[in-house]
Amino acid sequence: MNAYLKNLFILFLSLSLFSACVSQKNPRYAEVENPKISAMLDTSAILKNSFSGLLLYDLETKKSVYSRYADRHFIPASNTKLYTLFACLNVLGDSIPALKYVIRNDSMIFWGTGDPTFLHSEFTASKTLDFLRENSDKKLYFSDANFTNKALGSGWMWDDYNGQYQPELSPFPMYGNIVRFRVKDSDVSIEPPIFENTFFQGKESQREVIRLVNDNRFLVNQEILESADYEQDIPFKTSANLTKQLLIDTLKQNVNLSRIAIDPNAKTLYSLPVDTVYRRMMQVSDNMLAEHLLLLCGATLTDTINTQKTIDLITEKYLQDLPDAPNWVDGSGLSRYNLFTPRTNVKLLEKLHDMIPEERLFSFMSIGGKAGTLQRMYKDREPFIFAKSGTVSGVYNQTGYLKTKSGKTFLFSFMNNNFNSYASPVRKEVERILTWVHENY
Repeated sequence: MNAYLKNLFILFLSLSLFSACVSQKNPRYAEVENPKISAMLDTSAILKNSFSGLLLYDLETKKSVYSRYADRHFIPASNTKLYTLFACLNVLGDSIPALKYVIRNDSMIFWGTGDPTFLHSEFTASKTLDFLRENSDKKLYFSDANFTNKALGSGWMWDDYNGQYQPELSPFPMYGNIVRFRVKDSDVSIEPPIFENTFFQGKESQREVIRLVNDNRFLVNQEILESADYEQDIPFKTSANLTKQLLIDTLKQNVNLSRIAIDPNAKTLYSLPVDTVYRRMMQVSDNMLAEHLLLLCGATLTDTINTQKTIDLITEKYLQDLPDAPNWVDGSGLSRYNLFTPRTNVKLLEKLHDMIPEERLFSFMSIGGKAGTLQRMYKDREPFIFAKSGTVSGVYNQTGYLKTKSGKTFLFSFMNNNFNSYASPVRKEVERILTWVHENY
């Protein structure tokens, strides 16, 4: 054998061995074909101009049932909340850590943990307000020294600042970090009341209340003020000083600002049971809850509230066995910097299923035909989809658990990116294909 042929043979052998190693590394996620599913994907007029990846995985046999582009990275949108849920289930206990505090002589110093439920309109009153009122005989000092995060997440759209789905991040959220503006038969109500004098005349062409970009002044036109029925939630611009003013207005006593570093001996006050909060985060796809729950995990693991630091800790401690390294940058999926593969999502689903009872896990998910963002899909039949959807412009994904007609449980991740249309047609195609899987397996 001459030198050229010998080198060619060695190269061929090396490539063969490398290919074998790669396939052995994740044999359970190997490419698997089903002509009927492939035909549905290939002939779909809706999906033809998008990039779609699908992995169906049998929970019992631990093998792929169908796989297409399962190793490719996609923008996950709110599928990211599955990773936040996983972090919470690993780090938090059965109740939300509300704040940390120390009592020194006649003073109480307290630090936020990122608890998003304090005075949030969607939750019952927590112990936090009562606790602060019970200590009203002391000098109260609020410190945000443990918060090292920016108010907006990495890769968030700046021009979405006015959208109710993008509240700012803060160490001690109050009222969901939004102003709730309501008009009923021309009767205006504003919550929290501290913002009542911050609304000014806007342009007649405005279709909504608009906050100025850099401060808490809101523009509203006369037509909205005279509406028979109007409601809007607008994120307010957070700051330590605003937190102080909100606390003073709520507690009816003075609160001082401080930059005291968190005391290693600080005690933790707990508020609401976690399941109620997790369920709303997942089913309603509440971004504010997701972001602050992830921050809560960081505050529990360390003395610092910081998104990226939390993600790094969770990834290093719990997610080293993922098939593909994710690019995970926030808690909600608002950022387009997030990138996950379908088989990484499915691995996470498997880890979640191994952690807690199926009944509890499925109760967190949107349920096809019954609850959450999937309530209007998969109707007129016994629920068989328990999943998290994810939608941003040009992106529609579903990742979760599918019960087949024969009784099997499939883990699935169906990711669709880069379509130039509304999400609704893509959503219907996902429903059509996954319903076929339910009926035929």
